[in-house]
Amino acid sequence: MNIVLLGAPGAGKGTQAQKLVEEFGFDHISTGDLLRAAVKAGTELGKEAKGYMDAGKLVPDSVVIGLVKERLGTPEAAAGFILDGFPRNTSQAESLDAELAGMGVSLDAALLVSVEPEVIVERLSSRRTCRTCGYTGTAADETCPRDGGEMYQRDDDKPETIKQRLDVYEESTAPLVGYYRDKGLLREVDGDRSQDEVYADVKTLLGL
Repeated sequence: MNIVLLGAPGAGKGTQAQKLVEEFGFDHISTGDLLRAAVKAGTELGKEAKGYMDAGKLVPDSVVIGLVKERLGTPEAAAGFILDGFPRNTSQAESLDAELAGMGVSLDAALLVSVEPEVIVERLSSRRTCRTCGYTGTAADETCPRDGGEMYQRDDDKPETIKQRLDVYEESTAPLVGYYRDKGLLREVDGDRSQDEVYADVKTLLGL
């Protein structure tokens, strides 16, 4: 099964993707991971991406799509994949469709993990991170339960930053919901519940 994963930052997409990978062995394709791996390996696309990243610029669609295309051509992806973090806009979605068609591959579903913005702000702004080991906990953790280190709130977990991230999502990524709905591929799950409840519905929606 080939899936595109949709949802705002903090909606819990990564958790659901990991559960699907563990149970069904899908290839979890994160564009962030692809970029970091290509830069580290020094591939041609990696060198091109590094030039943009070092200059503080967004990596162009052509480079990201090139990396995704490379990964989709591997045996791991042939058994089914979950695209996480790509496409980010309808232009990328159209390019992806064209590349998949050229490979004789099609998408089976676009899974939207839906959570209200105010819930996401509350959820993410309550996160705290250990300064020494990186453990992620909640505001209830005065010290790290792992090593007793100081727990602090990262800048990107502050309410004003979260709201900015959600605004960016709404502007560029949210239109993908309509794009995939029009194609009859959209499957929407309520993400404002326990991880296991959400996952049970995800499997039903995907026919797994």
